Amino acid sequence: MHAPVRAQNPRKKSAKAFWLKQLHTWHWVSSAISLIGLLLFAFTGITLNHAADVEGSPQTVARSGTLPPALLKQVAPDDAGADAPDVKKPLPAPVAAWVEKEMAQSGAGVAEWSADEVYLALPRPGGDGWVSIDRHSGAVSSEATSRGWISYLNDLHKGRNAGDVWKWFIDIFAVACFLFALTGLVLLWLHSRKRPTTWPLVAMGLAIPAILAIIFIH
Repeated sequence: MHAPVRAQNPRKKSAKAFWLKQLHTWHWVSSAISLIGLLLFAFTGITLNHAADVEGSPQTVARSGTLPPALLKQVAPDDAGADAPDVKKPLPAPVAAWVEKEMAQSGAGVAEWSADEVYLALPRPGGDGWVSIDRHSGAVSSEATSRGWISYLNDLHKGRNAGDVWKWFIDIFAVACFLFALTGLVLLWLHSRKRPTTWPLVAMGLAIPAILAIIFIH
């Protein structure tokens, strides 16, 4: 005679099925959200690790011009002495529009105003730029440097000069990756009884980088 098999509590079974379904849902949703970002960050992780091998040749475009007299008045030193020394403020809107049209550079951002010059730094992912305006003569010079699309992607990876919107994207992407990994870990735990190699593989994923760091990084 065999001992009678106790039926599982229907309520407990229903709760387990509910949470398992929730875990699977959160796992695939977070994986879908983070998929393209993971591919991008994985690829740029390789290019950053081999930056010296894939570094492109920077290309620089220089331009020069002269502000029209009407616009020069908006950046000229204040004869009354009201000019604050070394102040930081944006270019006047008409001057910024002229810079964008004539210099093919963005006129947005905070510029550095000295007694003789207005200097606008224009760093960006994969490149750099600047605009300089002589406050007395109105002479304008600018440079725009591009280091190629791999450098552009590398800077996105680091969040370098990418702005607040990209910063928020990285934070949201990191949360999606965290949920993806956490729900994956819980699912591994739930299925580990039927997959005996689960925890040895997880342990290996922890041990390999730890051992390499201890032995080879000083």
